[in-house]
Amino acid sequence: MKKAPVEPKRPGLTQAMLEWHQAVPDDRIAHLVRDARRGFGRCLQLRLQQHGVALGHWTFLRILWARDGLTQRELSDLAGVMEPTTFAALRTMEGLGYIKRQRRHDNRKNIYVYLTDEGRALRDQLVPLAQEINDMVVEDVSAEDLAATRRVLNAMISALLRYESKFVTEKRRVPLSGELTKTKTIG
Repeated sequence: MKKAPVEPKRPGLTQAMLEWHQAVPDDRIAHLVRDARRGFGRCLQLRLQQHGVALGHWTFLRILWARDGLTQRELSDLAGVMEPTTFAALRTMEGLGYIKRQRRHDNRKNIYVYLTDEGRALRDQLVPLAQEINDMVVEDVSAEDLAATRRVLNAMISALLRYESKFVTEKRRVPLSGELTKTKTIG
């Protein structure tokens, strides 16, 4: 099911971001990584939409292509999203025929997620699209710089995970955005 291409809602966004990065070349690493992630996401979304696949479904498909038959909670953990987000995405993906959810006879408590034949077939169509983006962004990057980038990013990810794990051992969690924006009732 292919959908018509969607026109960008804000065509000036790309130009504005380009001008920002030229004006602030020494921006913080966190901002650079965030903007790179957003750029990857936008490029991938443009390619996925041609196949009628939402960007939000991409992560779940990637995980299931590697490890089919996970619980919804395991999918949430691996995707790094909250369970309600996973539930909503899976409900839509099930309606599209990409996955099926079912309980196992040996474990009636958990709901397991399995790819359908259609969901499995998407891999051959979609993975090359993501690979094209990866190839495009490193086209002018030397092998040495690319290897250094991988080492640096992996070191940063490890440091961030170590930092976050301290909170997990203290039984603290990252609050939901809605929890932070609730206002107190005066009365």
